[in-house]
Amino acid sequence: MQILITTSALSRTRVLQFTPVTLVLSLLALALPLMMVSLMLYHALVLKAAHEHWPIISQAVRYVEQKEFAQRDRYMRENLDAMAEKVGDLQAKLMRLEAVSERVAGMAGMKPGELKQIEAEPKGPAGGPLVTLQDAPASTRTLDEINKKMGNLQSLSERNTDVFTLIESRLFEKRLEALMVPSSAPVDGPIGSGFGFRTDPFTHRPALHTGLDFPADPGKAIMAAAGGVVLSAGQHPQYGQLVELDHGNGLVTRYAHTSRMLVKQGDLVKRGQKIAEVGNTGRSTGPHLHFEVLVEGVQQNPAKFLASQSPTLQKSNVAALR
Repeated sequence: MQILITTSALSRTRVLQFTPVTLVLSLLALALPLMMVSLMLYHALVLKAAHEHWPIISQAVRYVEQKEFAQRDRYMRENLDAMAEKVGDLQAKLMRLEAVSERVAGMAGMKPGELKQIEAEPKGPAGGPLVTLQDAPASTRTLDEINKKMGNLQSLSERNTDVFTLIESRLFEKRLEALMVPSSAPVDGPIGSGFGFRTDPFTHRPALHTGLDFPADPGKAIMAAAGGVVLSAGQHPQYGQLVELDHGNGLVTRYAHTSRMLVKQGDLVKRGQKIAEVGNTGRSTGPHLHFEVLVEGVQQNPAKFLASQSPTLQKSNVAALR
């Protein structure tokens, strides 16, 4: 397409040539400003009509707004109901967890007073039936109510976390105490002489036998009955080559008549660690291990400690005492 523009007979004719592409672009350039002006006028007209309550336009605008508000309210209500259901489930689970924590605390040996120190003290009288968000009427399920419940659940969760942390600490303490109690047999095998009065093999007169004898072949491994520190490891006129372990809390174990000692004073040993080998040194009539347990320096019956670990050993101890 060509457009010829002539202003006078003497002037030069100007030629404007349009291709299909340039023609479309030109039309768009003219249409866009017109559309923008029309939208601005329409928007201003609608706002003016709604503000001044024109009969038809204001009703149409009000209808659109009410429909939009209804959709938004329905969307919020559905989401609040879903959130309330999840919060209710979480509340029920946390309450069951609280009951479990109290039972576990009792099993760990914790007193009720220790748990009460963790609980937040209520201000003023409190009580009433438990009503979860699931039980509450839908009209009362507001965002503020859900936020309040979430705050309560967070406090309950933090309280349960503190309780389980305390229980874990108490169980760890009990585990450490159990590891330091000589309840593992030092030699794998039967027991010969038990704790108590017997005829002394050397004097042939009644005398107190202060430990347990484990008959075994020379060189058989002797294990620590519990974890501890080597108190001494050396020669003794009565016990022969003697190893003593300190387990704390006044508990000491002795391993006598050994043929070879594998630890030295000050070494740290753990339960079941090989510390010596069976022998026949000192005041002994044959290869065996003489095992003693002392509490505050006084010999105790080792069978009382070993029986808690092995019922079979307990029976053999009873037979040995007879």
